Amino acid sequence: MEDNRRFRFRSNIILTIFSVCLIGFVFLLHNAQIVNGSTYLAQSNIQRTTSKTIVSSRGIITDRNGKVLVSNKEVYTITFDPKAVPVDTELVPDDAALSKKRSVALAVYRLIALCREQGVEWNDGLPVTRTTPFGYTMANTSSTQRSRLQHYLEDREWSETVLTENTAFPLMSKALQEELGTAAEPLSANKLMELMREDFGIPEDMSNEDARLVAGVLYELALRSLTENTVNVQYVFAEDISVEMISILTDGQFDGVVISSKSERQYNTDYAAHILGRVGDIATKEERAALNEPYNTAKEAGEDVTGLHFYQWDDKVGKDGVEKAFETYLCGLDGKQLITTDREGKVTNEIYSVEPKPGGTVALTIDIDFQAKVEAALAETVNRMNESKNIPERGGAAAVVSVADSSVLALATYPTYSQRTYREDLEELSNNPARPFVNRALAGAYTPGSTLKPCTAVAALETGVITPTSTILTKGRYTYYRDYQPACWLYNQGGGSHGRINVSQGLYHSCNYFFYEVGRLMGIEKLDEFMTDFGLGQPTGIELWESTGTMAGPAYSESQGQTWVPGNTIQAAIGQSDNTFTPLQLANYIATLVRGGERYSAHLLKDIMAYDGSELLYSHEPELLDTVPISASTLAAVKKGMGDLVSKGSVSRYFKDCVVTAGAKTGSAQLGNAQTDGVFVCFAPFENPEIAVAVVIEKGNSGSAVASTAVEILNAYFSDDTAVGAALVPEGVLLP
Repeated sequence: MEDNRRFRFRSNIILTIFSVCLIGFVFLLHNAQIVNGSTYLAQSNIQRTTSKTIVSSRGIITDRNGKVLVSNKEVYTITFDPKAVPVDTELVPDDAALSKKRSVALAVYRLIALCREQGVEWNDGLPVTRTTPFGYTMANTSSTQRSRLQHYLEDREWSETVLTENTAFPLMSKALQEELGTAAEPLSANKLMELMREDFGIPEDMSNEDARLVAGVLYELALRSLTENTVNVQYVFAEDISVEMISILTDGQFDGVVISSKSERQYNTDYAAHILGRVGDIATKEERAALNEPYNTAKEAGEDVTGLHFYQWDDKVGKDGVEKAFETYLCGLDGKQLITTDREGKVTNEIYSVEPKPGGTVALTIDIDFQAKVEAALAETVNRMNESKNIPERGGAAAVVSVADSSVLALATYPTYSQRTYREDLEELSNNPARPFVNRALAGAYTPGSTLKPCTAVAALETGVITPTSTILTKGRYTYYRDYQPACWLYNQGGGSHGRINVSQGLYHSCNYFFYEVGRLMGIEKLDEFMTDFGLGQPTGIELWESTGTMAGPAYSESQGQTWVPGNTIQAAIGQSDNTFTPLQLANYIATLVRGGERYSAHLLKDIMAYDGSELLYSHEPELLDTVPISASTLAAVKKGMGDLVSKGSVSRYFKDCVVTAGAKTGSAQLGNAQTDGVFVCFAPFENPEIAVAVVIEKGNSGSAVASTAVEILNAYFSDDTAVGAALVPEGVLLP
């Protein structure tokens, strides 16, 4: 009996406890689902939306027939974003700002440690060694990196020294001297690292070498903050990373790391390096400001800026060549992507608020197969000459333009290099005494020698100094001046003369005496007028940077602090004196001559298509720059002299195997040290010229020695298997 009562008592207690728990559970469930259900639902759906810039693909570059010369490949990148690093306030409990810096520094260190473990290189442009004792690496870094360090030091008021490759140490600024209580002294790399550790909040217990690696990344972030006038700007930490690395980063939940993709420039040819150019980093805030000037100007004026690119610090931009000249068309327009994540950081949605727009397709006027053959012909000539007499600094250049509209068909320089292997070959190329980075076809200004005589002949004929049939008795040595009596090349060889000759014969024999006389009779003013009309010593209009050379005359002599004397005039008439012109100027001058006097702007740009081929953005139209007065009789007389040189003159043996008729002129440009540059100009076919060619070989001795190179170029152009420009394709269609 007693046991039953005890059992019922215990059962009631258990039932009561169970009932209380059940009531409590129902209450909590009612509170969560009914009373506060909407609140908890909202909390469970909390999402974070961030904006991400999607870098547009750079436009591709093709030759005139649509063959792709420069394109892109997609690579994965690691971007470090300090804004995405959570702050650990326990690091420095009484200093929130320092806690933020330290949290970022530790996040960077963790990422660097992984990269070292996986053998991944990261971007670090700080020109300081990575091992102790620290030292500067000014001589082995780019001008961009030195400029950026200078900008950083000036902003921190640590130094005002202009940094060059020869700078051993920047000097401390007066502000830093006062802060440290020291006299003027160099800012050593070790001292700089101490300052940077404090500036970036790098933990004191981190080793010096680890601190240097972290400082290199934080320095890159600081540079971008200076440019953006804000803090915590993200930057591309590493590029072209593997899928395996992405998996590790994703699984490891590395703070501040954003995985992205971008297009990287890919060169599909080893030729035309000087034409194509390259892309690189924005070097200075001034360069970035200049690039963004159109955008900022339009924005300040309240205009629509959706069609203008706004350059970020990490953008790659054209540094030279076509990449720089057509940057506006190639750069494209970046897009914006909105990314939504849940409370756990998982991506729930991705949408484009602004679609990225790739850059346009830039088609050049060159034919890459023909360009390759011109480069090969030039290289063969220079190397052959060096076999007999090695001159380490010897180089050469060739320019080929269309007579129809002065479009550039080939522009070659030797020695050259490949954009594909530019980085790997950089040290060897930089130490080459022949300066392979110099674009000799555009930047090389050479004395034209006798290749100027057709211009002198036109000037003399058109001013009435001579006629096509009038003759001059040449006597070998020119004795008009008592104190200056130069001689013709024939007289110097054996005391002979060319006798009585007309202008065509003067060109055929390249008689200096004849052109001394017509130069004296005409005067330098008229000669300069015609040289200017032909575009000699003037910009050709080419879209790339070019030298304009110099045109001999009183104006140039005066600018050099010299006095022009009559003897200079007769030297200028045969292409000597102060005359210096580029190979492209010479080629375009010959094209202008055989065209009948119309001088068009030289150009490399054929057209530009939208990236998807839907729209023609630009198509080049011939641009008339000047007109040289050339009568039919003048042109016939000059062409006859140039044609006779090819058919029966000093270069006829080279042209016997030429597949087309031509006219030409040789030139020996005296350098004043018993050496001469070899210069050669020609056009073909003789009756209806299609192309004009200029070739210069430094220290090539004579123009005749260069004639074989020109013949190879003509054969390459006119041979049936080449047929430059013949295989045209519809606009917007690319060849494989």
